[in-house]
This record gives sequence, C-alpha cells and structure tokens, in this order.
Amino acid sequence: MADRLPIKQRMAQQGLVRPRSGRVLAGVCAGLARRFGMRPGVVRLLFVLSVLLPGPQVLVYVALWILMPSE
Repeated sequence: MADRLPIKQRMAQQGLVRPRSGRVLAGVCAGLARRFGMRPGVVRLLFVLSVLLPGPQVLVYVALWILMPSE
C-alpha cells in the first residue's frame, strides 16, 4: 500500500525534506545532506562542481525543489 502514497509523502517518510533553516536557495542540498548524514557545504560544493560537467543537474535540482516537501 505504501506504493500508492504520493511522492512527497514517500520522500517525507524517508527523511528527504527541505529544512526551513539553513537554506541557501531552495533547501535541496541541505535536505540531501541531512538525509545522507553529510555537511550541507559539501553537498553544495559537489553540486556546483557537477554543474561544470555536461548533464541535466540543474533540471534535477529544480525537480527536487518541486518534489521534496518542505519541513
């Protein structure tokens, strides 16, 4: 039955939420850092470095901004 939950509820159950404090832009990197036990600065640095490579990183960031529930 858990498969029928909306994606935002499933993300929240897994601890993947955008925090209200510590946001720089939308809180996506801070939320990912909290979920995976990393420092937000490291995740932000990894994201900035990944933008230098070809790929859809910015689109993934925007999608997570939309899909990740706010705390």
